[in-house]
Amino acid sequence: MLIGPNPNTKFPLDHHRKTVFLKNIITRENIEVGDYTYYDDLVDPLDFENKSVLYHFDFIGDKLIIGKFCAIASGVKFMMNGSNHEINPISTYPFAIFDNGWEKIHTPEKKYPYKGDTVIGNDVWIGYDATIMPGVKIGHGSIIATRSVVTKDVPDYSTVGGNPARLVRKRFDDKVIERLLNIAWWNWDIDKITANLHLISSVDVDGLESV
Repeated sequence: MLIGPNPNTKFPLDHHRKTVFLKNIITRENIEVGDYTYYDDLVDPLDFENKSVLYHFDFIGDKLIIGKFCAIASGVKFMMNGSNHEINPISTYPFAIFDNGWEKIHTPEKKYPYKGDTVIGNDVWIGYDATIMPGVKIGHGSIIATRSVVTKDVPDYSTVGGNPARLVRKRFDDKVIERLLNIAWWNWDIDKITANLHLISSVDVDGLESV
C-alpha cells in the first residue's frame, strides 16, 4: 500500500521545483522543522533560510521551531530576535555593535532584547507574504491570512488576519478543539494517517476520534 510521499525527499512533486519538504533543505542548527511541512516559493525555495528567516544570529540563541504538516506560502517572513533594538534608552541605535570606541557602552547587564523562540505548531497554514514576529507561538491547526503581521501568540485552531493580526474566528468550538488536540493525528504513524485521510480531510470529528 502506498503511504504518501517520502518525507525525506527534497522535491515531493514530480516536475515541480517550487515546492520543497522544508526539513530537507535546512542547514542551521537553530531551525527545526517536522516531517511533511512544505514551503512553496515563486522563485527559489532552496533559499528559505536567507530569504524567509531574518536576523537569526547564533549569538542570540533563539530557535525557529516548525511542526509537522504545515503549509508555508511564498513570501512568508520569520523575524527573529536579532531584529529587536532596545527601546528604553533615548536612542534605539545599536552603537555598541560597531566597536571603534562605541563598544564601551556595552555592559554585561545590558542584555539584547529577547522574546524567546518562535514556535509554529502542527498543521498550520501560513499564507502568502505573512510576517511572524520574534517569539510568537502559533497553535496547532491555525491559519494565518495573506500579508498578516503576527505580533502575538495565536491560539490553537484559530484564523487570524490583518496588521497587526487579530482573531478572525476560531475554526471550531472549544470542546471540539480540545478533542482535536487530544487526537493529535499528526503524531500517528504515517500508515495510520494514510488509512484515515478521508476522516482527517472531513468534518467528522466523531469518526476521527473513534479510530
